[in-house]
Amino acid sequence: MLALTACSGASKSQRPAAPELPYRTWEIGLLAPNYMEVWVESVDVLDQRGFAYERVHGGTSSIQNPPGNKGNPLGWPARPRVGATRPMTGIDLPQYIFVRWQSLVEPQTYNVRVDIPEWARKEMVTQHSAYCRFDGKYIQDYRKVVTIGLAPGGVAKAWLQGDCSEHMDIGRFEAVVEPKGPYGGTSGGEYYRPPSERAQHYLDTHDIPFDSW
Repeated sequence: MLALTACSGASKSQRPAAPELPYRTWEIGLLAPNYMEVWVESVDVLDQRGFAYERVHGGTSSIQNPPGNKGNPLGWPARPRVGATRPMTGIDLPQYIFVRWQSLVEPQTYNVRVDIPEWARKEMVTQHSAYCRFDGKYIQDYRKVVTIGLAPGGVAKAWLQGDCSEHMDIGRFEAVVEPKGPYGGTSGGEYYRPPSERAQHYLDTHDIPFDSW
């Protein structure tokens, strides 16, 4: 993983100017397959200007845990949700996104680097006419959300999303195990929490579908 130097502690004269984007801010979304609960310790961004920003997102991801094992965690959805989003205000378009997360169902801690290619950054500032299914109207839309799915086994999947535009795949990425464990080794091996009751019920009755992601 690239070393990151946070810009938040710099003086005003050292801080980068606000990026020139056709919208106020882009966003990062986090999600996980049904029942495969995660806790995201940190999300760091290196933008296309080379400025680094630490801990810009984290916490719980968007996940669905229907009762009675009615959810299906196998594979990624045909139309992924944008996930639990957070605006990247003042940050230019991403070159790399680093995620450190705890897979609570294994449990295991992972680090992954998500590479955002040049074509994806160009797409993020390209306006499209998009049809919104929820109200039957067309809007002028940008794919300005980078959604990252996090799955057991250290698998990450990234998409570009808009308000109504069809998603675009960025890629699949494989993480490495964090050798220090959760919280960089400061918690004595303790994870954020055990799986919830519904997630644990699924784990008690099914194997984790590692090969499906």
